[in-house]
Amino acid sequence: MRGVVRTYPKKAVVINEGEIGDSLYVLLKGSVKVFSMDESGREITYGRIHSGDYFGEMSLDGGPRSASVITLEPCTCAVLSRTEVSEHLVDEPGFAINLVVQVIRRARTATEAARNMALLDVYGRLIAVLEAHDDVATRDTAEGVTLEAITHQDIASRVGASREMVSRLLKDLEKGGYIEMGTKRITLLKKLPSRW
Repeated sequence: MRGVVRTYPKKAVVINEGEIGDSLYVLLKGSVKVFSMDESGREITYGRIHSGDYFGEMSLDGGPRSASVITLEPCTCAVLSRTEVSEHLVDEPGFAINLVVQVIRRARTATEAARNMALLDVYGRLIAVLEAHDDVATRDTAEGVTLEAITHQDIASRVGASREMVSRLLKDLEKGGYIEMGTKRITLLKKLPSRW
């Protein structure tokens, strides 16, 4: 195994946006959140990464980190330097294809998020997040699909709106019979309307 194995407690910042780095992190155990924050503390969440995946690949070009990463639970990572990643690419050419595919997938996700921010109102972005189920545990029930371990703040950070605005829209959808809310869960009862 290449790299240095490191453990991080819950809520540890592993990567800070803007810092120069040249390490790739392979997440062996746990999950992390990828996000950016402005000077006033407003946050946008780009996604979550779970064990078996990796992060930090954007800085392998020697540029600054494009986002911050924080642990959501205790995590274990193998941290590989740019040299170790290069050696691994030579030894395992299949990993190079995997890395390219992952970078493309993440670029598509970023493009879609930018498109939604520019072209959709808050309600449209909320619907996109609820229907995509990205990085959210789901469970099919007799009533519909339940999104688990999700809070109004989690959604607000994903759609670029205030928690209060998201709460108001969710309450309206609940009154309309489209969703059912519980503690850290939302059940989608029927197809959400494209306009509200």
